[in-house]
Order: sequence, then C-alpha cells, then structure tokens
Amino acid sequence: MAIAALRVALALFFLSTCLPADSAYIAYNTSASIVPGKINVHLVPHSHDDVGWLKTVDQYYVGANNSIRGACVQNVLDSVISALLEDKNRKFIYVEMAFFQRWWKQQSDSMKLKVKELVNSGQLEFINGGMCMHDEATAHFIDLIDQTTLGHQFIKEEFGQIPRVGWQIDPFGHSAVQAYLLGAELGFDSLFFARIDYQDRAKRLRDKTLEVIWRGSKSLGSSSQIFTGVFPRHYDPPDNFVFEINDVSPPIQDDVLLFDYNVQERVNDFVAAALAQANVTRTNHIMWLMGTDFRYQYANSWFRQMDKFIHYVNQDGRVNAFYSTPSIYTDAKYAANEEWPLKFDDYFPYADNPNAYWTGYFTSRPALKGYIRAMGAYYLAARQLEFVNGRSSSGPNTDALADALAIAQHHDAVSGTQRQHVAADYALRISIGYLEAEKLVASSLSRLVDSKSGSRKKSNTNFQQCPLLNISHCPPSEIVLKDGKGLVVVIYNPLGWQRDEVVKILVSDDNVIVRDSGGKSIESQLLPVSAATLKLKSFYTRAYLGISASESIKYWLAFSVSVPPLGFSTYIVSAAGYTDGRSVMSTVSSSRESPGSTIEVGQGSLKLQYDEEGKLIQYVNTRNQVHTDAELSYSYYSGNDGTDKDPQASGAYIFRPNMTYPIKSDEKSPLTVIRGPLLDEVHEKINSWVSQVTRIYKDKEHAEVEFTIGPIPIDDGIGKEVTTKITTAMKTNSTFYTDSNGRDFIKRVRDFRNDWDLEVHQLVAGNYYPINLGTYVEDGQRELSVLVDRAVGGSSLVDGQLELMLHRRMLHDDIRGVGEILNETVCIQNKCEGLTIQGKFYLRVDPKGGGARWRRTVGQEIYSPLLLAFSEQEENNWAESHLTTFSAIDPSYSLPGNVALITLQELENGNVLLRLAHLYEIGEDEEYSATASVELKRLFPNRKIVKVTETSLSANQERTEMENRRLKWKAMETASETEVKRGGTVNPVKLVVELAPMEVRTFIIELSFLQMMP
Repeated sequence: MAIAALRVALALFFLSTCLPADSAYIAYNTSASIVPGKINVHLVPHSHDDVGWLKTVDQYYVGANNSIRGACVQNVLDSVISALLEDKNRKFIYVEMAFFQRWWKQQSDSMKLKVKELVNSGQLEFINGGMCMHDEATAHFIDLIDQTTLGHQFIKEEFGQIPRVGWQIDPFGHSAVQAYLLGAELGFDSLFFARIDYQDRAKRLRDKTLEVIWRGSKSLGSSSQIFTGVFPRHYDPPDNFVFEINDVSPPIQDDVLLFDYNVQERVNDFVAAALAQANVTRTNHIMWLMGTDFRYQYANSWFRQMDKFIHYVNQDGRVNAFYSTPSIYTDAKYAANEEWPLKFDDYFPYADNPNAYWTGYFTSRPALKGYIRAMGAYYLAARQLEFVNGRSSSGPNTDALADALAIAQHHDAVSGTQRQHVAADYALRISIGYLEAEKLVASSLSRLVDSKSGSRKKSNTNFQQCPLLNISHCPPSEIVLKDGKGLVVVIYNPLGWQRDEVVKILVSDDNVIVRDSGGKSIESQLLPVSAATLKLKSFYTRAYLGISASESIKYWLAFSVSVPPLGFSTYIVSAAGYTDGRSVMSTVSSSRESPGSTIEVGQGSLKLQYDEEGKLIQYVNTRNQVHTDAELSYSYYSGNDGTDKDPQASGAYIFRPNMTYPIKSDEKSPLTVIRGPLLDEVHEKINSWVSQVTRIYKDKEHAEVEFTIGPIPIDDGIGKEVTTKITTAMKTNSTFYTDSNGRDFIKRVRDFRNDWDLEVHQLVAGNYYPINLGTYVEDGQRELSVLVDRAVGGSSLVDGQLELMLHRRMLHDDIRGVGEILNETVCIQNKCEGLTIQGKFYLRVDPKGGGARWRRTVGQEIYSPLLLAFSEQEENNWAESHLTTFSAIDPSYSLPGNVALITLQELENGNVLLRLAHLYEIGEDEEYSATASVELKRLFPNRKIVKVTETSLSANQERTEMENRRLKWKAMETASETEVKRGGTVNPVKLVVELAPMEVRTFIIELSFLQMMP
C-alpha cells in the first residue's frame, strides 16, 4: 500500500513540475561588467603552473611522468585558448612565460593570429610576465631582474604588451625588493599574493587590512610604492567552487528535466561566499581566484560553470559577478578613491601554523643554491665580454644559460624545495648553458688577447676554465711546467672598479715563479691543500667524472693581482730557474708544538688569537683599534620527526628543531697554522664531518672562513640542521639586520613583528630570516658583519651573536606537497653517502657606522668574483704577441665606489642594455649614501653614443611613459615622509647618469658601431 502511494505521489510530482517545461539550449549572459553600488565579484580564471617541482619543467609541459602527478601545461593552454575563442566575454590570465614560450613556438601562424587577437582584446592577459614566478627569499636581485626581463621581452616582441600586475601567489614569504624593485620599478600598478603568516592574516582579516600600500624601500619611499593585495585565503576559489574534472564541488544543474536541479541553492552559496569575503575587504570589489595548481586541463569544465554562475547570480541581483582580471580589479580599487593602510619592511618569516615556520628552505640544497649563484655571476661577466666583442649570430652565446638561470629562480628551484630528479634537471640545464657560455668567454678573451697582432683572422689562443673548483678540480692549472712551458693566467674583472686581490690556483709543483705581463716577478706563496679538500676532490671526481683524482695536486699557489675595471690582466706561472726568486713556501706548524700558549695569526692589520685549546678568542684590528672577544663554533639542530602531538616535522620547507647540540670531537685535533707573506691560514678539524680553513689576508681586514660539512651522519636516526655561530660580548638589544635579496638591509627584532603582537611558539625557527648578501649586529661602539657566498638562513638568537644555517639533511617529509625527504646523497656504484658542502662566509668587526662600506664593496666582489682563464706558452714570449691588459672603459676612469654595473648586454637589434645600481641606502654611510654620477662617454670610449633612452627595470617601456601611466595611490600617512631623492634626466650632451641611494636605472643605448676590436 505504501509503495503504491509513493508511485502515485511521484507521478503527480512529475506531471505538475516537469511536463510544462522543456529541456533546451540556454544562452548564458556572460557580458556583465562592474555595477556601481553592488558587491562586484571579479572572477579571475587562472592556472598556477610550477616551472618544475614534483616533475621537471618539460615533464610538466608535455604531461610526462604522470605517475607523480597528472599535469600537462600543454593541455592547459590548448584547452584555454579553445574555450576563450568560444565566448568573447571569457577571460584568462597566464603567468609563466617559460611554459607559454614553449607552447607558442609550436603553434601555426593561423593559431598565433587568433591568440594575438585574444591578447589584444584583453581576453588573455599576461600577468607578472617573468619566465617563472620567482622565489623571494633565496634569489639575488640581479638574477630576479634578468629572469623577469627575459619574460617581458618575449611578451613585448611577440604581442606588444606590457604586464601591469605582479602575481607572486605561491612564494613562501615576500621580500621588500619584490615590492619596490620587482614591482613598482617594473611599472606594475599592483602586486598580489597568498602566503603570509597565519597570525598576520588573522589580524588583517579582522582589520580589513589585507590590501595595503607597500613601501618596501626606505630610501625610495612613496616614489616606489605599490598597491598590494593579500588573498583572504589561498590562491584557490572559495570552498565548493572548484570545477576541474573529478573535483567534488557541486556544479549548477539547471536542466529541469534532470534530477538535482539546484540553481537557487548554488546562487545562494555564491552570494553567501561573496558577502563573507566582502566583510573583510575594503570597497565593494572582491576578487575570486578561479583556479589553482595545473588547472584548466579541460577548460570547459571551469568556464561552463562560471558562465552559469554569472548568468544566474546576476539574474538574482544581490551581487554582481563577471569575468575579470587582476588589472581590471586594480583599476576598480583605484577608482574607489580610497586611502589605504601603509606597509613597510617585508612578509618574512612565513608560518602557516604555530609549529610550521617555512624557514628551512632558506638553506635547503646548499649546493644547488651555490651553483645558481655562481652561474648568475658568470652570466653577468659573459654578457660583458659578448658586448665587448660584438654579439655573433652564428657563434656561441649566452642564451641557453639565460634560459636555464631564469627557470632556476622559480620558487621551487633556487629554494631547494623540489624533488631530487628535478634538482638534477635544473643543474643539468645550467651546465649545458654554461658550456655554451664558456665557449663564448674563451673566444672573446682569445680575440682580445690576439688583437695585438692586428690580424682579422680567427684567433688562435685556446683558453680553458675551471668550472669544478667547488671540488678543487682544475686540470688546466695543474699542468707540469717544464721545458720552458708556462701557464698563462688571464684574469677578468666584471666590476666597474679596479681590484687588488690575492687569487689562488691549484698547482702540481713547488718550484714555480709568478710574473706579471711585464715580466716582473711578483710576490707569491705556496700553501698545502687541506685534508678535507683532498678528500672532497677524491670522492667527487670519482662520483661525477668517473676518474680518480690526480695525485699531482699538491699546493695552492696564491699571488697578488691588480685588474682594471671591466678588463683583464695577465700573469705567467712558470718553473723557477736557479737564479730566479721562487714562490715562498708557507711555514706549517701545529698547535701541539706550543702547548699552553695562545696563537696569533695575521700579517697585516687584522689579527686573530686562539687559546691553548685551539678556540678563537680574540679579534683585533690594529688600524682602527677594534678589539673584541670572539668565538666561532658549530652546532646542529635535531630535526623534529613529527611524532609528538603535532605531526609537523622538519623538512625541505619547514624548520622545526628539537634541541641544539654543539659539534665537538671526542679527541680534539690540533690546529694547523700556515703562515706566509700574503696570507695566513688556520686549518681546524672540528670532527669527522666538519672542518674549516680560516684565511687572513695581509692587505684585507676581514677573515674568510671556508667550511666543509658532510657527509652529515644519520645513522643515529636523527635529521640534522648544521649551523655556525659567531659570538661576541656585544650588547645588541635583540636586534639584528638581514638583507633583502642582496639589496636593502632590514631591521629584525627577536620575537617581534612590526605589524602584529607575535605569539611566540618557535623560539628558533620563528626568528630565522633569509640572507643573500649578509647580516650584522651593532651596539653603541661596534658592528659585527658576516657576508655569505650563497643564500642561507640565519638569525641572532643571543645578543652579540650571529648564526647561519649552512647545511641540512633530514629524515622526514614536512607534508607540504613535495612528498620526498630532503636527503641528498652522492653515490659511487652502489655506495652512497650524504652530500658534502664546501662554502665560504666572511666576517669583520668595525667601529659603529664603519661596516657598510665593507659590506657593500666586498659583497659585490663576492657576487662577481674574478674570472680566471688559462692558456699555455711554449716560450717566454707571450707579451710580444698578445695583449696583456685591457679595460672596456676609459683607462683613466672607474665607476664611483657606490655604484655597480649590473647589466651590460648587447641586444639582438644591436642596441645595448645598461643597468646601473646605487649600492647604498640613505643614511647608511656618511660619504657613499649620496647621489652618484656615472659618465656614459667614459663607459663607452671609442664609440659614439647616438641615443640614450631610460626604460623601466625590464626595458619593455620608456621610463617617462611608465611614470605617466602609473596609478597614484592614496595612503594613510602616519607621519610626513622625508623627501625622496631620484637621479635627474640624462642630458643628451653631457650624458651623465645620476643615481640616488638604492636606485637602479635601466637604459637602452644606441651606439654608432658595435665592435671595439679589429
């Protein structure tokens, strides 16, 4: 009876509701735009496509290796373009030019015309526009500029478009340099991202301060500010509005003949979510990010639903929904004429819950970080030499290295947060690019040195270089010098000022002499190679080259050099004759020879003193009368394994330490002290897997510390995060300073944030910050500074102390998506051991106010080391037939000490791209924090400057056009701003460039001819 009644009820329901209606085509109205007075929901379709992470960049592009993840960017772009062509109202934004460039090259001419129409109409918009969405913690500002320029030039050349919006939605914290340099100075009107500290986000949600005016540079202030928006949640849509194939969000079902008709229910869901977001956002405009990682592989699944939502939500009328882009959203925010809160400094460190500080990746994969940094510097020098000799359309060039370095700035590349096979892919691409650039450098130097003959024939001199000095492998310098053979060392200086330094090369014989290009013997010194370096060389040449290390390597040969700006000098190493002076053999002694006595090292102003136990105890500079107690030590943090109440472990991203343990040897090894006329060294074996060499150069006032760490042992079941600590008695009031991508120094205060009252949960990890250039502390009298050779994490956890994390080896994944343990190993056949790292840091103590000049000058020299190339001579006649010294600029000129030349590049059209950077902030140095001047005529001698055009940072628009186009935002000023200084317009007659503190100025220069040499 009950069943019969149910059947009758269902029949009546069907007759009453379904029969009058008809299932038919519905033309959805997607033409909506902004409606004044309503809440306007900007729907922004996007796909976040990592340029490598779980898969390599090419695997992601073609959809290979889908057992790891089913992601195919080629499908995304094919599908999106097809969907956009179906409806002129649909929009999509795309970010990663490394992928789009791959796709573009594969398209037919007819498809390219269609895509250009989509771009010109605004349906497809390029946002951010770099080759990748770069990291903001571990990348150097020069590398960031280069990768962004590469992407922007592609967009300009192919589409004539200029990106307006920064879109850094996934990097794990955000830098001040990103705001003012890689944002405002690109001409961006706004910048958007997702990841900020969970406590910061909570406060900003309450206060409606997710959107701010960000002034990242205290030197450039409001002249380089940018409107910045933080998303209320992640970079995905609100819950239940994700529409990829197999996603679980309920679609709109609007066919009355089908079950589960739900139009009003879904409209109500949409309105509720919109109102909730409007409650935490200023103005009546909100943005929904319709997409997330590798979405739109079947774009119609998204656009079909958005078409319906726009249609039905606007019929409902409570809110207004429409297709939009971040540019449209930015214009709407600007039109609201609102005053916005101000933001200073940066958004580091980032935590997404109380025990999850994303500060481990500041150090993760230190070998990859070091390689990227070294190759970025090589790329800078190689482009200079390419310009000096003229770009060749058929010969070797720097293009492959540029492409490889560009994607290596990705936020899952230089960050060290990718899977191991992806890290290997990044390194492989860079090495391929290096080999091509190496040929360019060799041929450029060869052409320059052979130019003395005046012949236009092909150069004959063969130069070799040593890219594997990180494992002390340099066959060109280890040749046997006999029968009149000499080793020619050509040393190129990529900086704009003369450098007087000591260089070191590996040699196989102690009977050597070094002469300058005039044949004069110069002071040189032989030093033994440390045991740690010999061990490293032996293992890694077998592991990577498949060869046994040469037994011939015996010494480092150190000698003084003087190299002109943007030029080279030549030195000859040969066997010493009976009547020649020869290189001085260093004296070697052991601390055991003087038990109970202190040891002092240093031939010049700087002296380091060690106690009878071999510990550093005193730092003394006799020139400036700085005298301080000092200690240098090593420790490791045991990584949390995630087995307590909170399952968060230390991993590639997260730093969650348990305890810290000092690294000591059970049997204290004695110090080995090496002394000589140019430098002293102290060799220390801390334990079986940590050692260091401290160098004190006679004519330098800083200590160079070369550390060798690894293999980090894990047989005790504990992951380890290895640190060094430099400790003094300075009273620093919980305050220290770290750089922002190698530029501005930002004040840090332990257990404190400027923007909210910090709840402290992680005393160590919560006080770690990224360091690319260096860090320092100061008290009322002194400054302790440390500079680094690659990105690391660091802090000052104790007053008077600086701490750097140098290496990490973990045993657990940190559950942030990479799904692989950070445990780097190196194998010979079936025997594997943990990765060993060799790197350097540099330390110095100055009177207060005196450290900036060292940090800035030596910081540039660390980033751009002297480039050494080797050749051979059979007789002592090199100078007779070769040019032995050269400078690309006026020989009587050098750049001011507060200016760096960061780009000198010949473009494909023959014009020259020039970038100059002021190195100092306002108030940083009494003399150098002033406007500097650069004479372009003296930078380009023997050439006529036809035209100079100042451009945006990425050289995709004229500077005046950028300034005129830029939106002028209103800020809630809390105090009157100090007058901001900028360099003036370049006079076309005088051709002098002015740079105010922290300015980076970019120019396109047209020269009357492009080849300096015959």
